Amino acid sequence: MSTSETGHVTGTRDKDYNIIWFVEACLSNTLRLERYIADAKRDGDTELAEFFRRARGESRTGAEQGKALLRQRLADGGTSSVDETGLGPTDEAVG
Repeated sequence: MSTSETGHVTGTRDKDYNIIWFVEACLSNTLRLERYIADAKRDGDTELAEFFRRARGESRTGAEQGKALLRQRLADGGTSSVDETGLGPTDEAVG
């Protein structure tokens, strides 16, 4: 686990970046599980298909919750360390 903030590198505070990453991971997992469901159905394995459907539902829920949290934080003025110039508090404009 990292103990230092890396937002100065990405332009996005770690906690916000982590939410964005989580949402992307959930959405990617949802797509992957869709393929797994199709594979299980093709093989006639209804138990496995249902298992993957439940997992897909959990991934969708995680993505929706993450999007809602990110939306709320952005609406509340955001928690990003980047201002409208794209620079964080420790960045300097070049030129």
